[in-house]
Amino acid sequence: MKKLSLFIFLFWVLMSKSYAQTESPWWPSVHGENDEAGATNYVTAEKIMQALMIPTEGIAYELGHPYERTMPAYLDRPYRLNIVKRARPGGVSMTEYFTGYIGQMGTQFDGLGHQGQLVDYPDGTSDYVFYNGFTEEDLIGDDLGADGLLHLGVENMKPIITRGILIDIAGYKDMDTLPPAYIVTLEDVLGALSRQGMSESDIGMGDAVLLNYGWSVNWNNPARYNDGYVGRGENEGSPGIYTEVGHWLVEKKISLVGADSCCVEVRPSPDTDNVHHILFFEEGIPMVENLVLNELASDQVYEFLLIALNERIVGATGSPIRPIAIR
Repeated sequence: MKKLSLFIFLFWVLMSKSYAQTESPWWPSVHGENDEAGATNYVTAEKIMQALMIPTEGIAYELGHPYERTMPAYLDRPYRLNIVKRARPGGVSMTEYFTGYIGQMGTQFDGLGHQGQLVDYPDGTSDYVFYNGFTEEDLIGDDLGADGLLHLGVENMKPIITRGILIDIAGYKDMDTLPPAYIVTLEDVLGALSRQGMSESDIGMGDAVLLNYGWSVNWNNPARYNDGYVGRGENEGSPGIYTEVGHWLVEKKISLVGADSCCVEVRPSPDTDNVHHILFFEEGIPMVENLVLNELASDQVYEFLLIALNERIVGATGSPIRPIAIR
């Protein structure tokens, strides 16, 4: 199906000059036509060894929130953990039974099978296409995803042990937290880097970029943080990047981008563009949402060893993650 879709598209490009002048497909990936690891391919053995040389003090920072029932949930995503007790001769055992969104919840790793885009073909048909040209049928098959994704599951991501760069947008704006729905511009990003004694040339291929909006101060108030229903109650949206910064990150060939908000990108969106699509399709850059970056920013730790390992849940679109920064 994947090869057939590509053939149809290329045929259409040859037959339709206007389409070829205005758009181009995002597949095949620069990482190979069958690749499912995306920009994590940039985390090479050499990159890992260089990153391991960064820490000089051995101080670790937890960059993720604890997982618990009261954490903000985007839209109506459930999270329920029950303890099951079993009596044993001379003792007792405790196990847990979980029901809910295991991947797309809390501090979460967004894999490349998380979002696709509708593509219209010249024969009048259309399909949802994901990273590297994989279609919806490729991903969920005849069983409609009953046992997870057949392609682009998070188990295909390579371990992210790399150089992390914090870009403190809130600090640059001299705010504890950015306002709701604030669009982080490229000027903001470059200004924050300059304030930190850095420039965009300091960001290398395979680095992970973490953006501090200061938004995690609202974590204990889900209605304010962002429960998905902008305009209801205290929810006025959340700050984030938009297309300008999204394309810039793609050009930098980073391995990962994350932020201390629900979606990394601004909510609500000011237009129909989608930063997830830009990052996923153009370079295969995964995302980490709902980070905790205030301590890192307060200590002015802008370069660090980042260890961000997602769980290898076969066929999952996302994963719980425990990201650690070490200075």
